[in-house]
Amino acid sequence: MRMACVLVVTMVIIPLVARAASPQVAVFDFEFIDTSLQGEVDGLRPDEQGRLMRAGDQVRKALADSGKYTVLDIAPVNVAAHGSNLQACGGCEVQLARQIGADLVITGTVQKVSNLILNINFYLHDVHTGQMVIAMSADMRGNTDESWTRAAGYLLRNRLLAPNYGAPQAQ
Repeated sequence: MRMACVLVVTMVIIPLVARAASPQVAVFDFEFIDTSLQGEVDGLRPDEQGRLMRAGDQVRKALADSGKYTVLDIAPVNVAAHGSNLQACGGCEVQLARQIGADLVITGTVQKVSNLILNINFYLHDVHTGQMVIAMSADMRGNTDESWTRAAGYLLRNRLLAPNYGAPQAQ
């Protein structure tokens, strides 16, 4: 009986300690840069705005599911984040992430050149130093739910969550 109690306690405590040791990350909603003629004429499209929200959600879910990160709730600073251009605010994304206790912050953009040519970008900053850790980009062909999901998934699998991505390689 005593051994069973020790086993249960161990099974509960070890995952909690491991989770506490994982970096806390704030993932802000992605921003849209529309340099297309269509965007100039028609303005914001609801389908693209929805894709932006889903891209941020996809990143948050993948990071949380990986167990490598603890994803923080951005609700306390979300209004301020949406009121800023996080890519050109002089580090406000780091300040906002610091307010919610993050170690790392991820922002992202999708740039639309046309309905055929788009790219998605992730930017990872260290909240403690304010320095960019890494930036990554993937081109997309086609302005569809599938192309956005696949491009974000590619960056997640092959860059952000890839084993030893960015680590120095032996010569």
